Amino acid sequence: MRPNLTPPANRRSLATIVTLALGLAGGQALAQTAAPGGPPPWTRFASVTPLYQSDADIDRGGSIGVTGAIVRVGAAGTVGPATFAGVTLSYDYFDYRFSNPVAFGGAAPWNSVERIGFSVPINHQLADGWAITFVPSFDWFGERGAAGSESLAWGAVFAASKTFADGRRLGLGLGAFDRFEETTVFPYVVVDWPLTPRLKITNPAAAGPTGPAGLELRYRTDGGWDLGAGGAYRSTRFRLSASGPVPNGVGEERGLPLFLRASRDLAPGTSLSVYAGAIVAGSLRLEDSNGNKLAGEDFGTAPFVAATLSFRF
Repeated sequence: MRPNLTPPANRRSLATIVTLALGLAGGQALAQTAAPGGPPPWTRFASVTPLYQSDADIDRGGSIGVTGAIVRVGAAGTVGPATFAGVTLSYDYFDYRFSNPVAFGGAAPWNSVERIGFSVPINHQLADGWAITFVPSFDWFGERGAAGSESLAWGAVFAASKTFADGRRLGLGLGAFDRFEETTVFPYVVVDWPLTPRLKITNPAAAGPTGPAGLELRYRTDGGWDLGAGGAYRSTRFRLSASGPVPNGVGEERGLPLFLRASRDLAPGTSLSVYAGAIVAGSLRLEDSNGNKLAGEDFGTAPFVAATLSFRF
């Protein structure tokens, strides 16, 4: 195996931009090989995450469960002396299972939901370890049968972070998204903070089932396993079918995924992560085509399992 000769600053920058290309700012490490003093090469990446969320009771009666898959493909690399950029194509599929949801009239408010997304993350290095990142994104997110022109969403995240001399990184970001009659603005933390040579606090993997909007405690074992435990925030908001119970309405699922993770490299550039956890503080919301609330209900703790197979080449 060739030694990793990429300058540390370039490795961190490319690791950041690949993580950003998969979602929001995060702290995944990505080792690259390059000529001494030269820029890291462009990296292509892909990941697939099948997931299963078991049935959970809805407060006023009935239950909800989800089966789905999350796919990411893209590339990232150097575009200037201190600028890194990437592009990502995303596809998400969620098949919802409703059983007699009383709060929604006893019938499923939505069924199969798809997302097709496109994002262009940009990371620019400043002096004294500071960096700024900007990630505009555009999505089509809707139930099957939703009108294409009514299912477009867009937004961006912006973050400023500082990498210290010992490699620790900390920053703050802001996300703003226009999603179907609602504009959402939220802050988030960018962190990659070793506590010991084996233990650190970081953001969850963006390619996983939880997304990177949270915190994870990670531990690296002697045997090459990477173990983690953490929590995140997840919100899924989408346009409803034009021929469904609420034509051109809006559906939303929110919750806090708490998880355990075990990851291992299978081969150079290939890794597998296995997740087990539960969605807590889950809620459902149904709106008409103008964004007016028609129904809303909480649901109980929902256990889930998932696995992410990732490739870099």
